[in-house]
Amino acid sequence: MSNERQARLADRIRVLIAERLEKGLRDPRLGFVTITDVRVTGDLQHASVFYTVYGDDQAREDSGAALKAATGMLRSEVGKRLGIRLTPSLEFIPDALPENAGHIAELLREAQERDAAVAGLAAGAAYAGDADPYVKPREDDDEG
Repeated sequence: MSNERQARLADRIRVLIAERLEKGLRDPRLGFVTITDVRVTGDLQHASVFYTVYGDDQAREDSGAALKAATGMLRSEVGKRLGIRLTPSLEFIPDALPENAGHIAELLREAQERDAAVAGLAAGAAYAGDADPYVKPREDDDEG
């Protein structure tokens, strides 16, 4: 039952923070931020908020600093709108999803190139022995 409550609370926090960021903060450093996931501890005291930022490394750093500066304000707003006794503390963590996706795409491209090379070698290959190496039963016409 606790896991279900954790999931509902995490989803609600994700929606509330995303709505607040959509309205905008007064920090000019904040770029185009997307909240990707929220994970809440079992005692509901701490929430890890994962986010991605569209842009270059400088935009990521600036947006991370803006989110860190706005943590208190975001926590108080989440606390007001959640209506629970204790508001979880918020920790903003940059999500490595885009970097991981790029790495996986690179690995898939490399595997495809290797498969094409192996297929090219196999196209001109011939069997080392007979085409069918399995022993077949003999047919004896003498018995009968």
